[in-house]
Amino acid sequence: MKLDRIDRRILDVLQRDGRISNLDLAERVGLSATPCARRVKRLEDSGLIIGTVTLLDQSRLGLKLTAYIGISMDRHTPDRFDAFEAQVRDFPEVMECSVVTGQSADYLLKAVIPDMQHYERFLLGKLTRIPGVTGVHSSFELRRVVQNTVLPLDHVENDTEV
Repeated sequence: MKLDRIDRRILDVLQRDGRISNLDLAERVGLSATPCARRVKRLEDSGLIIGTVTLLDQSRLGLKLTAYIGISMDRHTPDRFDAFEAQVRDFPEVMECSVVTGQSADYLLKAVIPDMQHYERFLLGKLTRIPGVTGVHSSFELRRVVQNTVLPLDHVENDTEV
C-alpha cells in the first residue's frame, strides 16, 4: 500500500491520541468523516496500525524500579532460544525483550518492578530458573530522560510503498 501526506498525518495524530474521535481526527487532517474512517480502516487492514493501548503511570502504580537486564545463554540453538522466549513472554514484569548483538548478552530485557525486594524474587525465582540462562547483568534506571511511543514518520515520503 502507498502512504500519502494525509495517511502520514493520520498515523501521527493517532499515535499521539488513540482515543480521538473520527470526527476530530478528520478535522485535524483535513478530511470529512467518512473518507477519514475509510483511510483508518485501510491502515488497520494493511497491518500498519496494529492496536490501540492506554498508557498507565508506572510510578503511581507502585512500579518504581525499571531494570535493564542482559541475559546470556549457554547455547545458541533455536530450541534453547524458543524455550527462553516462550517463558519470558509470560512474565508480566517484562515490558520488552530483544535478541541483541554487540554485547556479551544474548537478550536485553526491560522490566518494571515495585522495588529491589521484588527484583530479587523476579531474578532468582523466574529468570535464573529458565533452562540455559548462564549470566544475568542488571542495570537500573536512575531517571528517565525520554519516554516516547510515537514512531518517527519524517522518512516516509509521499506515495511511499509500505
